[in-house]
Amino acid sequence: MTSPVSELIDLLSLERLEHNLFRGQSRDIGTRFVFGGQVLGQALSAAQATLGGPRPAHSLHAFFLRAGDVDHPIVYEVDRTRDGGSFSVRRVSAIQHGKVIFFCAASFQQPEAGVEHQLPMPTVPRPEDIEPAPPLPAHVLEKLPTKVQRWLDRTGPFEFRHVYPRDELNPPKRPPFQQVWFRLSERVGDAPELHRALLAYASDFHLLGTATFPHGFSYYQPNVQMASLDHALWFHRPFRADEWLLYSTDSPSAGGSRGLARGMIYDVEGKLVASTAQEGLIRTALGADKGGTPPGQ
Repeated sequence: MTSPVSELIDLLSLERLEHNLFRGQSRDIGTRFVFGGQVLGQALSAAQATLGGPRPAHSLHAFFLRAGDVDHPIVYEVDRTRDGGSFSVRRVSAIQHGKVIFFCAASFQQPEAGVEHQLPMPTVPRPEDIEPAPPLPAHVLEKLPTKVQRWLDRTGPFEFRHVYPRDELNPPKRPPFQQVWFRLSERVGDAPELHRALLAYASDFHLLGTATFPHGFSYYQPNVQMASLDHALWFHRPFRADEWLLYSTDSPSAGGSRGLARGMIYDVEGKLVASTAQEGLIRTALGADKGGTPPGQ
């Protein structure tokens, strides 16, 4: 049986159709539409495949335009916008059913030395000191919508350990901050391009949900609609996605049916390896027939 990690690596390994054209499969993981992290990871994989030399990605800026169909593949068209002496830029459009559902710009830089500083990692318990979250009891799970059941009952490729867990089915009101340790559940190869694509995928988990904390609701509730609108990701230092990383997120503002969330990702040694920002749609009281959308959408 194929493991969830192998399935994810296959998902991020695109089929080259033409010089700048790639096709990626879609995966139904329990979300109503294609998980945003899937498109982020595949788009970055497509952009990385058009580089001729060792120029690591340092930033990605993306917009989600339409919901993706989990039952059909996605075509990625890469525009080789610039290859300069130190930097390369790629624009990637994700196309499904003849329409652009997502686009992004990714920038890559030839490695070079320079000044360095970073904000310190928050003081939190180590991942090994946090117990994994127990599975939901069967009698609780069976009362949830089918898609939510599949999301909560699945064994995904990443392991998450929340520093301050929250009951997402009956969420209390609390300040818009959270810290989550995460890592790929199996060891994988050493290719930095793979680990960056894996981090792009994982960066869409738990981020926008932080904006719901002060309001006492979550994406699992039937009168809540949430969707990613844009996503930014900066890579600062080398890392491995199969080793523990701390995702420290906050939400400085929400209004106009939108919420803003930011994140900083640290390795176990306290090095800041990446930063994120995302604005998302947050609507409530739409009626139970609308359904909720799991995290990352």
